[in-house]
Amino acid sequence: MVSSDLRRLAVILHDLCMVAVAWLVVVWLVDDHTTQAMIKITVLSTLPWILLAQSLFFSLYGLYRGLWRFASLPDLSHIIQASVMGCLTLMLLLYFKPDLIHLNVTDLIYYPFILTFLLGTPRLFYRLLREHSFHFLLPSKQEQRVLILGAGQAGEMLARDIVRNRQYIPIGFLDDNRRLRGAKVRGLPVLGQLQQLNDIIDKHMVDLLFIAMPSAQDEQIQRVIEACENSKLPFKILSDPHLHAGKDSLIQLRQVSIDDLLGREKIQLNWQLISAGLANKTILITGAGGSIGAELCYQIARLQPQSLIAFERCEFNLYQIERWLRQSFPDLRLHIFLGDVCDPQAVNHVIEYYQPQVVFHAAAYKHVPLLQGQIRAAVRNNILGSKILADAAINRCESFVLISTDKAVNPTNIMGACKRSAELYIQSLTGKSSTRFTTVRFGNVLGSAGSVIPLFQEQIQHGGPVTVTHPDICRYFMTIPEACQLILQAGSMGQGGEIFVLDMGTPVKIRYLAEQLIKLSGKEPEKDIKIIYTGLRSGEKLYEELFHPDEETFSRTSHSKIMQAIHRPHDSRELIEKIEQLQHHCAVYDEAAITAWLQTVVPEFHNMTT
Repeated sequence: MVSSDLRRLAVILHDLCMVAVAWLVVVWLVDDHTTQAMIKITVLSTLPWILLAQSLFFSLYGLYRGLWRFASLPDLSHIIQASVMGCLTLMLLLYFKPDLIHLNVTDLIYYPFILTFLLGTPRLFYRLLREHSFHFLLPSKQEQRVLILGAGQAGEMLARDIVRNRQYIPIGFLDDNRRLRGAKVRGLPVLGQLQQLNDIIDKHMVDLLFIAMPSAQDEQIQRVIEACENSKLPFKILSDPHLHAGKDSLIQLRQVSIDDLLGREKIQLNWQLISAGLANKTILITGAGGSIGAELCYQIARLQPQSLIAFERCEFNLYQIERWLRQSFPDLRLHIFLGDVCDPQAVNHVIEYYQPQVVFHAAAYKHVPLLQGQIRAAVRNNILGSKILADAAINRCESFVLISTDKAVNPTNIMGACKRSAELYIQSLTGKSSTRFTTVRFGNVLGSAGSVIPLFQEQIQHGGPVTVTHPDICRYFMTIPEACQLILQAGSMGQGGEIFVLDMGTPVKIRYLAEQLIKLSGKEPEKDIKIIYTGLRSGEKLYEELFHPDEETFSRTSHSKIMQAIHRPHDSRELIEKIEQLQHHCAVYDEAAITAWLQTVVPEFHNMTT
């Protein structure tokens, strides 16, 4: 703080000295017949007035709010305006006190030009001194040499920020745009293309790599990251191309995450449509303490609902989501309810008491291998719990959204068969009430409680090995916010009875994820951290599907990332009758009968056990 005040005082003193010099030069230049005595009288009698007026105008136009090293055209404009106002003050002084100034009005025109030159030149010189070819006069505190990948607008802004902060020495750019070959950006050369990365690193003794390609396509950014990994140099990525002038740190640079490697395109949503369906309404979210449920709470809270009901069976998770929401949205009308969707009395009480207009049913058991040995619990929660909630919503709620999974397609495990059964039951209710029942189906999400990513990170932290079930196993992935936003979009589009399927992009091999996470930790796969293959687990298959063969003639919707599956015919009346049988099997704890029931209701279900 002290050093900052001293610098500001030095700038003020400099500017006032320049005012005195400018006025002295004007008096000397404009009249050859002016005697030294008259010059001395004119300068001494008027200088205090000029200094006072210019100090006022300098402050008024904000000359001391900026920093010299960021001096730019707006600063020059402020200097010109302050100088012109000072000249007008001199003219007024000449008009009211002609005996003080032995000059003509036209003579004063020189003053703003001279003062602008005297104030602007030191600022420009200082900025050049800081930014360009004078590093031998102002040596950098850091000696790390940086190569910027991407010579577009983001790269240019990053280079400018690096030069200003002087934390690193920028060497130049790499860019695959042939038109930039041999060009200079911010005074730094475009040294070549990405394929020349290793040669340029060796030639220019590069220490760090910064990726500045925010608009790059999925495959391109993956190729860039893999090239950086192969170079063995540390690297970071620019998360926000809009750099803030005056900051002393490159806060927009961050470590590369697994999300970057998956290359998910940013989703464009129709927030107007979403808001119209949720704003000023009472929303119920089951499983509110889970990964998807919690993110849905956050996204919906931003839309200013009339009230939000967080329904959760885990006491600790409910406590966490309540604390988070109350801190983030202090004006939100939040109701928390500790309960189980398998409890009809609790579910009916919530629906009757709070009267939600929209229900998002995210509560579910999801761990595939675990549920293979917990058949009754899986069926009771994922099927009967969904039935209890859906039945309670009939004619009481405007819309009901079931959150399903890609594992419901050609299921090979209990979890997938349960979810497909729940889909069928929700479909059977369509058209039988005023409530719109909709299903949204998608695959794995990154960072969820049951995701493979936290497991890999824990294994890497302990030095390995990282366990992958099969070298060829692959899955669809998307981020939690991305999935939830698409759920909201799909829910707002539903008219009743649809199965919306989220576009998950290209499947990713789990082996690839493991290798990339090891590399991101600064280690080398197989050399520093071993990857071992343990074999497919019970109920697990090599790849997941988003559509059943009978659904593959899916239709597109108004949103490019949301598709609609074609309904497969089923007897809804027969299904409702069979649900009663399932309730009996659960009541007597007959898991063999439960499994047989699943195979009858979901004929494509092939239970893979090990």
